[in-house]
Amino acid sequence: MNRKLVNCCVTVLAVCLVSVLSAADDKKSAKAVTPESRPAEWWSKRHAEKLKELKSKKTVDLLMIGDSITHGWEGRGKQVWSEYYAKRNAFNIGYGGDRTEHVIWRLQNGEVDGISPKLAVIMIGTNNTGHRQDPPKETAAGIKKILGELKKRLPKTKVLLLAVFPRGATADDKLRKINTGINKIIKKFAKRKNVSFLDINSTFLDDDGNLSKDVMPDLLHPHEKGYRMWAEAMEPTIKKLIGG
Repeated sequence: MNRKLVNCCVTVLAVCLVSVLSAADDKKSAKAVTPESRPAEWWSKRHAEKLKELKSKKTVDLLMIGDSITHGWEGRGKQVWSEYYAKRNAFNIGYGGDRTEHVIWRLQNGEVDGISPKLAVIMIGTNNTGHRQDPPKETAAGIKKILGELKKRLPKTKVLLLAVFPRGATADDKLRKINTGINKIIKKFAKRKNVSFLDINSTFLDDDGNLSKDVMPDLLHPHEKGYRMWAEAMEPTIKKLIGG
């Protein structure tokens, strides 16, 4: 009798442990899709500034959404931006360090209110990889949620979803492989209405798949040369989608 009781208790404990671990996994996987702001003062300040800038704009035809790589159009990519996008009434809502959940929060909190761009360009996910090493399917779920938010808030806007850029020196870099996994999933999102997918990653790499520091000095963020390569590679698709 005691033996049966012990076995029963062990079974119950095992089931409870599995349930707890499963709940923990579910909570982790939900992070990429759960809207979240960031506590950093600069981030809140940038959000407020972007809302103010948005109200002052008469027209936004091109919207750029992303993380530090998109944010960098205001830094290393500033000259290239002025050549390619200023004339297109472009608006940049890239924030350094953002992950998918932060973009979702920003879209839900005013950053696309009152506008109807011709095109929204999205490139997000590498911080999900670098910060938490989220599995590709979890980051892809976050990107899918972003597409859903855009469809709801900007129903007439075309979306150009970019493959997450390469990172790390070589093709076998651990984090690069995660980004590659994300891209294999999100390219299928182009089946959605008004969504196109573009992979320009080979533009930044040599024939062996190596990433040069001349293009991305820290093997993650483009230099001015990298931004020019980006703009040139993306330009034919932008013209195809919304004209010159």
